[in-house]
Amino acid sequence: MSELLTYVGLGMRHILDIEAMDHILFLVALAAIYRARDIRDVLWVITAFTVGHSVTLALAVTGTVHLPSAVIEFLIPVTIVAMGVENLVIGAGRRIGRAASSGWRRPMLAGVFGLVHGAGFANYLNDLFVDHIAIPLFGFNVGIELGQLVVLAIAGVSLFAVDRFIVAIRVASGRWPALRIRMVAVSSLVVLVAAHWAIERAPW
Repeated sequence: MSELLTYVGLGMRHILDIEAMDHILFLVALAAIYRARDIRDVLWVITAFTVGHSVTLALAVTGTVHLPSAVIEFLIPVTIVAMGVENLVIGAGRRIGRAASSGWRRPMLAGVFGLVHGAGFANYLNDLFVDHIAIPLFGFNVGIELGQLVVLAIAGVSLFAVDRFIVAIRVASGRWPALRIRMVAVSSLVVLVAAHWAIERAPW
């Protein structure tokens, strides 16, 4: 049990560490279009992301697939840019909120991008293995999920605060409600930061 808890702690610390800011920014990008009432949509998207990164994490740490670190570190910010652009497309549409965020496309994107992030987690976890992998793999994955819940909770509260601030300064309108302004502002910042990281990490 102590070994399991050790790896759960490692997983949580990894996702919450400042050096994992790329994974945190991706979670912010995922959450940026949602309101508190959209919890069902959020759960579908996060579940898809979890399945995606769990699959690649398991395949990579068991040696089933080998993924070059330089390529993965480049692709992670690319996924953040793509998710941010997806947000901007939704924000530019006529309908925002639940109608715009539901459906199959966003969970599918989250699942595919989760495959990339799982490889990033594996690169870290591989350095910790000695011989057996079952307990470290399970514990680390549980820790990652707990860390993600912490990040999403903080992101949700922060996004709500942004909405309240937008309403308070009275810049919202019928065409540009607080949700749309927040979606565009947060997503634009996410895209700019992630694009900078992608350029820095380009493997060529």
